Amino acid sequence: MRFEDKVIAVTGAGTGIGLAAALAFGREGGKVAVVDHNPELGEAAARELEQCNCEVAFIQADVSDQQAVDRMIAAIKTTWGRLDVFVNNAGIYIQGDATQTAPEDWQRILAVNLTGAFLCIRAAVPLLLSSGGGVIVNVASEAGLVGIAGQVAYNVSKAGLIGLTRSCAVDLAARGIRVNAVCPGTTETPLVQAALQRAADPAAARYRLESSRPLNRLGRPEEIASAILYMACDEAGYATGSILSIDGGYTTQ
Repeated sequence: MRFEDKVIAVTGAGTGIGLAAALAFGREGGKVAVVDHNPELGEAAARELEQCNCEVAFIQADVSDQQAVDRMIAAIKTTWGRLDVFVNNAGIYIQGDATQTAPEDWQRILAVNLTGAFLCIRAAVPLLLSSGGGVIVNVASEAGLVGIAGQVAYNVSKAGLIGLTRSCAVDLAARGIRVNAVCPGTTETPLVQAALQRAADPAAARYRLESSRPLNRLGRPEEIASAILYMACDEAGYATGSILSIDGGYTTQ
């Protein structure tokens, strides 16, 4: 029960990696704020967490909206009066190189994946400090570490998130807040499954993704959740500004 009596907020917790992380925190005794822009997904996730016998609250928020983010942090403070861990997981995906990506798509993916994390950190830090410090975990990507063809906006958003992690780690360490990032490889999430289904040949697209990494498979949300929990737990208390790759060996090549 590494997170007993601790309050954890996870954005994008309605599905995929975010849901797996929220469930894992709940099973380890955490009080979990399920944050998602989609009320149906968020409420369903909250009901699933209730089966873990943990305290849970669903908070609807679009992380790219500053006022919505401020309301989300206010709701956490009203519900529990503290915050110990904040996980920036919310993200969207758009395909296309620089010539194929519409400016509005570029702006939207950066608004959610990068600016959204900045807004959440900015709003969460005062509550973390009033709780005695804490941890921020940003869910970046292998795409933030290397260039992956045909997804320039996504790559840049995740590379920026790694830079945000390192900057905030330096700025906040002396104030008792650790900031780390995990960089998942392609993982079996609804987002990835939808992208594969849009391919001309989904089976061939899956094979390319699997065979491009030494472990020759996609990741599982639960594996990424384990990395998020490790970065947030006291056992990793000497880690800040750390960037943890969990990508089946993709970025080692």
